[in-house]
Amino acid sequence: MADIKLSISSEELDDFYSYLYGDDNSTDLVNFTFDIGSIPCGAHRVPPAVQIFMTVFYMQIFLLAIPGNLVVGLVVGSSRHSLSPSDLFLFNLALADLLLAATLPLSAVSFLRGWIFGDLSCKLISMIVEINFYTSILLLVCISADRYMMVVHNATEGRGRSEGCLRLSWIACGCVWLLGFLLSVPVLVYSTSYSSMDNSTILECVERYTTSSASYWRFATRLLRHLLGFLLPLGTMMVFYGVTIARLVQTRGFRKQRAMRVIIAVVTAFLLCWCPYHLVMMVDTLMRENLVDSGCHRRHEIDRALLATRSLGLLNCCINPVLYAFVGEKFRSNLMKLLRKRGIVERESISRSFSRSTSSTSQGNNNALT
Repeated sequence: MADIKLSISSEELDDFYSYLYGDDNSTDLVNFTFDIGSIPCGAHRVPPAVQIFMTVFYMQIFLLAIPGNLVVGLVVGSSRHSLSPSDLFLFNLALADLLLAATLPLSAVSFLRGWIFGDLSCKLISMIVEINFYTSILLLVCISADRYMMVVHNATEGRGRSEGCLRLSWIACGCVWLLGFLLSVPVLVYSTSYSSMDNSTILECVERYTTSSASYWRFATRLLRHLLGFLLPLGTMMVFYGVTIARLVQTRGFRKQRAMRVIIAVVTAFLLCWCPYHLVMMVDTLMRENLVDSGCHRRHEIDRALLATRSLGLLNCCINPVLYAFVGEKFRSNLMKLLRKRGIVERESISRSFSRSTSSTSQGNNNALT
């Protein structure tokens, strides 16, 4: 399709004004200003090669994340007697990643054929993604708070403390899921299948604000994402972990806190995967609110950056099980015992694996995942 450029001179605008209001009306009363920024940009078209790549990429994440997070759930379920608050938070993190991964096949198909699943599925899928957006980082905040209490305030792992903290941890998990649900309601309301290209039957699942206060709602939703979904939780985690690590270094107890290795690895992986997306989305918000200069070229660059960084963020949902397997000694031990119980591996293999992890258990670290 050929591009069409429209050029209108000031004389032609004068003639048009005279045609509407007559020659007796002076056009000097009207000051015509041509604002190129007011012209809406055309929809960003994803090249076919990128569409195929993204479809394959999303399906690979799905195939890795589903079994990986299911294994995490089974290991935690088989270790209920030694479940710690951090284990419970990591289990809920695996559940959030599992729900997110379940949505990826529909997103993968939409790259090739557009959104063909209707408005209801668009709303539900968008809501699940948004819930994961909030619950993941809030659960990491809960983990950082638990580690802070354990190290800085010298909380013991006694039976009374474990039972009481575990009850509080269940309540905290319920509050996190409830808050994630409430914060995702605007996405549920405003997500719809919509064609952003003229004369096209290809639909996209997008947030579309059609009310008179559309700009206000869009800005309010973005502000919640930036503050409650990234900046405030990140600042809280940095404070907790900064104080915790400083105390461990002072007491030379970092080597004894084997659980910290897995937790720090999980937090680092989360930040590496999701920080680029949050930063690009902040730039996108500034551009939409006309707080920074923007044009069609920059608009399309941001669209491409959002696609790339969002895909990097989704990769996080299949990384955590790998970290547990390679960093968490107790997780490997419990996994091998679970495999022996199911008759998948022989007892001798379990004995060799268990002997390698006795050093961590002898120090009193009974975490199921770490």
